[in-house]
Amino acid sequence: MGLLNAGAEFPALKASTVGGGTVDIREQLAGGFGVVLFYRGSWCPYCTAQLRAFQRASDRFAQAGIKVVALSVDDEATTRELVEKHKLTFPVGHSADAHAIAEATGAFVNDDPVHLQSTGFVLAPDGTVITAVYSNGAIGRLVPEDVLGLVSHLKERMG
Repeated sequence: MGLLNAGAEFPALKASTVGGGTVDIREQLAGGFGVVLFYRGSWCPYCTAQLRAFQRASDRFAQAGIKVVALSVDDEATTRELVEKHKLTFPVGHSADAHAIAEATGAFVNDDPVHLQSTGFVLAPDGTVITAVYSNGAIGRLVPEDVLGLVSHLKERMG
């Protein structure tokens, strides 16, 4: 599959979350605007900065009706440490199959070591893609202020 362009339906993806649960990304985000973040791993300073920024924006996101889900190929222990260290309150998936995720979404995969490159999606309440940001390297990712501005603009247009 190629890149997910605006208007495409976000694929059905499930992610294992810290503590043994599973999150169905589309179900988790249904009914409101959603953000899906694939991050390279807890070792990536740009990724942890992005996750922390989305956490800092969580109150504003809640007021705007925007939910966030993140995931990476990191194992559960590494992901738990990341979630605890940065006090992340949104679901963070672990042990993602990079190649299966790439096949479903068009995300770029780094081969050695295998990980997903930073990829971000903003989803409409119906689960379709509003915008997608694909990176094939260390930089180039969604930031909370842009998401808030986009959703605010869309809500105004919708009345």
